[in-house]
Amino acid sequence: MAFPFAFFDRGIDRRGTACNKWDTLQREEGSDMLPMWVADMDFQSPPAVQEALVSRAAHGTYGYTEVLPQDAQALADFWQRRHGLDMATSAVGMLPCVVTGLYMAVRAFTKPGEGVIVQPPVYGALFDAVEHTGRKLVRNPLVRGTDGAYRMDLAHLEDCLRSGSRLLLLCSPHNPVGRAWTRQELNDVLSLCQRYGAMIVSDEIHADFVYPDRVHVPLLALPGAKERVILLCAASKTFNIAGLRQAAFLAPDEGLRNKMEAEMQACGLISGNLLSFLATRAAYEHGDDWLDGLRAYLMASRDIVTTFLAEHLPHIGVSPLEATYLMWLDCRAVSQDDDELRRHTRQIARVALSEGLSFGPEGSGFLRLNIGCPHAQLREALSRLRTAMEN
Repeated sequence: MAFPFAFFDRGIDRRGTACNKWDTLQREEGSDMLPMWVADMDFQSPPAVQEALVSRAAHGTYGYTEVLPQDAQALADFWQRRHGLDMATSAVGMLPCVVTGLYMAVRAFTKPGEGVIVQPPVYGALFDAVEHTGRKLVRNPLVRGTDGAYRMDLAHLEDCLRSGSRLLLLCSPHNPVGRAWTRQELNDVLSLCQRYGAMIVSDEIHADFVYPDRVHVPLLALPGAKERVILLCAASKTFNIAGLRQAAFLAPDEGLRNKMEAEMQACGLISGNLLSFLATRAAYEHGDDWLDGLRAYLMASRDIVTTFLAEHLPHIGVSPLEATYLMWLDCRAVSQDDDELRRHTRQIARVALSEGLSFGPEGSGFLRLNIGCPHAQLREALSRLRTAMEN
């Protein structure tokens, strides 16, 4: 049975907990600033996660630990149950976080100076994983339709591959534009990469936030994917446990898996700790009802935003939200000056949204709104934005 709305309506006060989203922002910009930016949620994690952590903490000793077979099994079972992906536990490798996986994959499968393709506007860590490792950033911008929905430019992607790039960093579902790529779209991308002998690293950290009018298609579920795909995933976004720093990569191909593991060893990378493994396993094994309630709540949040904008701020466009809890707002009719948008939202409205430029130049004039919060907080943020934008 899904958790009721009342559970999520209660939210939780995160101030004073070394919370990046709240404490860092309010310390730097004032206690009246409302944070709607960093991509974590203002809800309590599932009770099973809390119970697992409290029970283990009560033991009183926290020495070296091991990764248990149950950790990989819980992940594999969850992905089969929620997304229909059949995956042997031997394909699962542990990571501290998905961003670490991006860096490791770029290092493992390309050489300095080689081209790596990204599809902006996109989460900034994908740019960093290319540029901070000395690779060449190759941009394959998404195309925005008149309805605000984005699609991939496959003809341009082929140009990038034809020019020699042999690795694509795919964001699926896509942050920040909210697309849940269709099976056909993913098949088209995979076919192009097969034709040119390119690999794909698929960041699927938002897989569990695809809404009922769409479906998440794991890239590894497609025919021919296993020979050229590394899938990155985590319970961190889904169950609001990002601070525990635990993720995974899925690589059914032994050769690809060995390359990832060799690069991790070369970097001295050790994944996870006893608390993060326990919490992640508890979430995967016992968090389904909580997650079902959360998805229903976030669908209502999505409707609150779209209805409010249509009624009160029709000059702000919003991309259709098929996935994630992050809404992509087109504010170019308000102002095409990003500094002015920042002043209106942060200094006048006192609401912190993620600025579009952090997702690449293609994000100029846009803002990303995090709706992972109680409805009362969301309505307060929208009310503040209305006042600021009207002025």
